Amino acid sequence: MKRHLKRVLELLFIPIAAAIVFVEDVLLHYLGVAMAALAALPWVARVEAWLARLPPSAALVAFVAPSTLVLPVKLAAFWFALNGKLALATMSIVAGKVIATALVARLFKILRPTLVTMPWFLASETWVFACRDRLYGFVRAIPAWQRMKAMILRMRTWLSGLVSGLFAR
Repeated sequence: MKRHLKRVLELLFIPIAAAIVFVEDVLLHYLGVAMAALAALPWVARVEAWLARLPPSAALVAFVAPSTLVLPVKLAAFWFALNGKLALATMSIVAGKVIATALVARLFKILRPTLVTMPWFLASETWVFACRDRLYGFVRAIPAWQRMKAMILRMRTWLSGLVSGLFAR
């Protein structure tokens, strides 16, 4: 019985974990590129420089603040759902999460040197990233993940050759 339950749980959770790993890899990469481009704007660079000089407690508030900014988006999505506009509700949730993720990732990059001066933050960060790395290692060791990764690499290579062939003329 335990073996069957374990298999059912694996069938349920492995695709979810793989999707999370894939989305996080892709999303964080492209959001990082977009936020770095935005950081090239002079006023954004000044704000980032100011944030980098904050003391640890203020840096923590600045890091946590974007999480509260998503609340109005969630309330709007709830209102859309109540009024039968499920597509708008879904789009609101997705847009809010993407924007909040981009902002928090950029803030983490800027504020991390200050935040890790607090021992409890450093310990928490170490624990969270260790858990994430174990999950990633587990998902990346799954044969289906490896086959999918190889297929994507072959497709990327093929598309790259196709595009370079089109523009080489």
